[in-house]
Amino acid sequence: MSLTGVLFLGPVVALLRKSGLGTDPWTCFVVGMANIFHSRYGILYPVIIGVLLVIVLFVDKHYIGIATVLNLLLIGPLADQVKILLDSLFSIHMVWQQVACLAAALLILCIASSLYITANLGVSSYDAVALIMADKLPVTFRWCRIGTDIVCTLTGFLFNATIGIGTVLTAFFMGPATQFCCVHIAQPLLGKDKD
Repeated sequence: MSLTGVLFLGPVVALLRKSGLGTDPWTCFVVGMANIFHSRYGILYPVIIGVLLVIVLFVDKHYIGIATVLNLLLIGPLADQVKILLDSLFSIHMVWQQVACLAAALLILCIASSLYITANLGVSSYDAVALIMADKLPVTFRWCRIGTDIVCTLTGFLFNATIGIGTVLTAFFMGPATQFCCVHIAQPLLGKDKD
């Protein structure tokens, strides 16, 4: 479950970027930083996620595991390579094509995130931030995730990342949608009771 979730996250980033309707908040942040440093997403992603990983290790290392390493090493390069592949396969000229790419990306994003979070083999250091907040504050994960997503979106915007409807949808609804997928898809796959 963990490997499947991580392997689908790179293509999700590529689909979001291909749609031209905005990316998820974390990708928005990384793209913004890539703009500042004139770098590619696939190069800067592991650097930024690695710095955040060091911080998470000091705060609550129990969220770090094999999935964290897979996330660190695979998502950035996969996102770049799948984006190159998608660009070579088709162009988007109509709004319905943009919406279709966005809808597919959002659906896969929530399911993939729920799979690797529920597998409990570690999560990305960005996901760990919201999980740690939910553990330490009297606030559910969904609201912690919305908070971290909003901060990343605003920061990405300040660093010249493009904000679109995809960014807004993921900032406000990815937390609740991922939690729904955890309860109704990922946990039953592991034979766990719904929370």
